[in-house]
Amino acid sequence: MKKFLIMILSLPLFLCAQEKNKLAVDEKSGKQIAIGICDRTVFADTNFSWWYDSEYNNYEAAVQTLDSIKSKLENVSIAIVMGTWCSDSRKQVPAFLRILDELKFEPDKLTLICVDRKKEAEGTRAKDLDIKLVPTLIIYKDEHEIGRIVETPRTTLESDMKNILYDGK
Repeated sequence: MKKFLIMILSLPLFLCAQEKNKLAVDEKSGKQIAIGICDRTVFADTNFSWWYDSEYNNYEAAVQTLDSIKSKLENVSIAIVMGTWCSDSRKQVPAFLRILDELKFEPDKLTLICVDRKKEAEGTRAKDLDIKLVPTLIIYKDEHEIGRIVETPRTTLESDMKNILYDGK
């Protein structure tokens, strides 16, 4: 537990020195993938914008659920571990980012890590996060992990987020 806390607390320092939005070639498809620490501008790249824009613009979150989440966002940070090569990431991450935008979630409290098919990204701590499937959306409260949405939500992204924020599940 102590190691984990040190890792989470050092993550912002580690991220500051990181080059963002790096691209690499996917070994399986031969196509460009994002790798490492990214920010949302990576989705403006034509390799990703064709799916990102569509999923982001077409997602309609449940307004009542969002309203109940807003009051629970104090001291919350989120890490998204995704693969731009992964169909679930292509569907869930733009929708989740749309939810965060509607909640006016502070961008500096969001970490986006893009991994390869081995769920690795050089220069990141993706391995330490014990990622089995992507996307994995990790929600922290006061720097402690309180829950994850792994691959697909149980119900909806916003409902699962609400359950994590209220119940830690």
